[in-house]
Amino acid sequence: MKSELLSAVSQLCSEKGVPKELVMEALEAALVSAYKRNYNADAEALTAEIDQGTSDVRIYHHPVVVEGEAEGPDQITLADARALDSSVILGSELSLDVTPPNFNLGRIAAQTAKQVVVQKLREAERKMVYDEFAEREGEIVHGIVQRIEQGNVVVELGRAEALMPRSEQVPTERYYPQQRIRVYVSEVNDTHRGPQIIVSRAHRFMLRRLFEQEVPEIYNGTVEIKAIAREAGARSKVAVVGRQAGIDPVGSCVGMRGVRIQNIVNELGGEKIDVVEWNEDSARYVSNA
Repeated sequence: MKSELLSAVSQLCSEKGVPKELVMEALEAALVSAYKRNYNADAEALTAEIDQGTSDVRIYHHPVVVEGEAEGPDQITLADARALDSSVILGSELSLDVTPPNFNLGRIAAQTAKQVVVQKLREAERKMVYDEFAEREGEIVHGIVQRIEQGNVVVELGRAEALMPRSEQVPTERYYPQQRIRVYVSEVNDTHRGPQIIVSRAHRFMLRRLFEQEVPEIYNGTVEIKAIAREAGARSKVAVVGRQAGIDPVGSCVGMRGVRIQNIVNELGGEKIDVVEWNEDSARYVSNA
């Protein structure tokens, strides 16, 4: 059973893509649950250790040393504690090896262990997915349309699923299963059912990210996007300003023969994009627009 446990750990790590430390923590918690169920249901201060070299499993009890009578299994009197270790002091914790002879999980305990490990793995996976996409909020990612549910589009993003509500879809676009699309990660929430990822094709900041990808001057800061107005699928206006002498902000965004702006238009299904020069003078700005 012991060698099977460690083999299962290695398999779970490779299948689920989670760190081995997390799986070992889950397994040790499962061993404690199995011990409590079969040997000592009252004690709480218990830990388990698995020797990754020999596969030996040890269970330890950590009672607190108290003066007077012990109240409950997680306390031990000073006299009893000093009979085990003469150097202990009040308030300290002992570490007692309470591993039963030939300790093994057994059928019922093995089921308990499996449930605990699966639960811990699910929690670890959810946290890893949430952390990954929380860092990518506000970015464009590649995804594959999985299905359409009541008008909402479910998009696969690697090992996570994201939702693109009707309000975040471009009215002129049609989505179908297995379609590869680029989406903007607009919101990531940590819910009791796992991470909820909201993506968008209609968000105005998706246009900003596309400009940053296509126009090096915007990415490095020599041209700045001051404002974006977008009617997704129809028309957008982008106001830009140069931050360096001699830079033509509009020309930088349009590119040679319009190549840069055309790439963005193609990504957005033919949406018309006007690039105008921003100006502090409202009248000039309106005139440019």
